[in-house]
Amino acid sequence: MATIVAIEDAYPEVDAELLKKACDGWGTDEKAIISILAHRNATQRKLIREAYKDMYDEDLIKRLEQELSGDLERAVYRWNLDPADRYAVLANVALRKDYRDYRVIIELSWTLSPEELFDVKRAYQCRYKRSLEEDIAFHTSDDLRKLLVALVSIHRYQGDEVNLKLAKSESNILHNAIEEKSFNHDEVLRIITTRSKHQLMATLNHYKDEQGCNMTKHLKEDADEFTETLRTTIKGMIDPIKYFEKVIRNATKDSGTNEDALTRVIVTRAEKDLNIIMDQFYNRNSVTLDQVVSKETSGDYKRFLLALLGKDD
Repeated sequence: MATIVAIEDAYPEVDAELLKKACDGWGTDEKAIISILAHRNATQRKLIREAYKDMYDEDLIKRLEQELSGDLERAVYRWNLDPADRYAVLANVALRKDYRDYRVIIELSWTLSPEELFDVKRAYQCRYKRSLEEDIAFHTSDDLRKLLVALVSIHRYQGDEVNLKLAKSESNILHNAIEEKSFNHDEVLRIITTRSKHQLMATLNHYKDEQGCNMTKHLKEDADEFTETLRTTIKGMIDPIKYFEKVIRNATKDSGTNEDALTRVIVTRAEKDLNIIMDQFYNRNSVTLDQVVSKETSGDYKRFLLALLGKDD
């Protein structure tokens, strides 16, 4: 369930004019920008960008980059990109040395359909003049490289058919590999990166039934960067809502807020399942997500995030 409260009878030309006024003059009217863009769905935002370009011969996103700054600028910028372009930007940022966060690459592999992932890779290539796989390979090595490149290279089957005999067989393969501490075995990578979500779920469920615990628990016993990434991949596929709740929880810990991770989840899930993630967050932490956002962020950035959560004034 989406959280944003979109105004149905909005007119893109009117919104474009109001945004132009908010950016002109002595100072930027951030509140006006938030009140418009945080209450428009993806289709409406695209129409606003097109109207703004036609009316003022100017790119709205570039203008907003100039007018805004800091966490607010990054959040508004990513919110206003088309989904494929947004994920391309997020992936590129995630691979930079200062921001290295392989969770973003992992999320692409199981939150998007094969067609959507193809669109992201096409957008990435158009924007950066390199393929996503090329950049992942450049910034990683060895087993981690094999895993991450494979995750974004496979066109997974999307149907719900499950072969239980195959699930049992591949569950045994996974268990044998873990018993031998051969976590990087080619068969492990093949199963995790190529099987459909339903087939993989059947395999992992059989593993749990036979071994008495999840495969991720066994992987945790020998944690390193590769096994942690493999665990994250599996946990996200098994329970996306629980996964995203944990990303937010870790991003808002007392040790300091990870604004990039917090923004990523809210911006990418606001038009999908953020309401469900918020319910999970409350059940897990006995505090609402909007209360945490209000405590851990400030100013117009806080105002924007709360609007995407459907909790603005």
